[in-house]
Amino acid sequence: MQWVGLVAVSLPGLAALGALLFTWMQVGQASKELRISEHGQITSRFNAAVGNLGSQSLDIRLGGIYALQRIMQDSVRDHPTVVSVLAAFAQQHAGSSTKSLKEPLGGTYDHAPKPDVQAAIATLARRDADRDAGAVIDLSNTDLRGLRFPGKTPIALPGVSLNEADLRNANLNGAVLRRADLQYANLDGAELQRADLTGVHLAGASLGATSLKHANLRGADVSCGGLMIAETGETERTDCVDLEFAILDGADLRDAKMSDTNLSNATLTGADLRGADLTRANLTNADFRGAKLAGAKLHGVKRTGALGLPHD
Repeated sequence: MQWVGLVAVSLPGLAALGALLFTWMQVGQASKELRISEHGQITSRFNAAVGNLGSQSLDIRLGGIYALQRIMQDSVRDHPTVVSVLAAFAQQHAGSSTKSLKEPLGGTYDHAPKPDVQAAIATLARRDADRDAGAVIDLSNTDLRGLRFPGKTPIALPGVSLNEADLRNANLNGAVLRRADLQYANLDGAELQRADLTGVHLAGASLGATSLKHANLRGADVSCGGLMIAETGETERTDCVDLEFAILDGADLRDAKMSDTNLSNATLTGADLRGADLTRANLTNADFRGAKLAGAKLHGVKRTGALGLPHD
């Protein structure tokens, strides 16, 4: 009869365990249903926001952009999709750089991207990049003349593709553009002071009169974009970076690839060029006073009128 007593004692415990298991299953089911409901709501919000982007009304389009911004904040799962949608919207509505680059630099001073394009890029620039999950912000071949971001918060677009973009007179001071693709981009007259351009690709880009004071260009590729066979049969570099009259005072150019770069009339006072490759660069009338040049490669440079360079 002892076993009967044990069963009698165990029954309440088993009943309690069964009730706990049943409750846990109910909670799990409720949580699952809640997640499904939340995903459904986010999908509805996403579809509505994307629909608003196609509106003829600027206010409605802006509302769609800010709705997508909220979805990025609320849903890690949908974050990469929103990034791609906003980038595609900005690229399409900004216009092509192929057309804008036909206009002279002087005509770009009063130009600025449309308010909805500016808002879309600003949303991308202030997102949580850790949630991108491989999504790439493609703004290549885009007219972004005069792009600027009001406020003191620095923008962050690491890895952005701005290949062949028109960024003349853009204000990107303090911007984080690490590993960005700026090949063949036009940045004439742009402001990039204190910008983080670590490892950026600038091959073939134009940066005439660009301000890069105290910018971080460590390890950047500022070399030529192409090669051609000359009549002599020798290989020549083409589409080399133009930094004529650029301001690079105090810039970090350690280990930068700058062979064949045009730095004529540029100022690099106090710049750090240790280990930089300046082979065959045009340094005519450039100012290197106070620059750190230990280990810099200066073979074949054009140095007429240059200041602060070590003697041959």
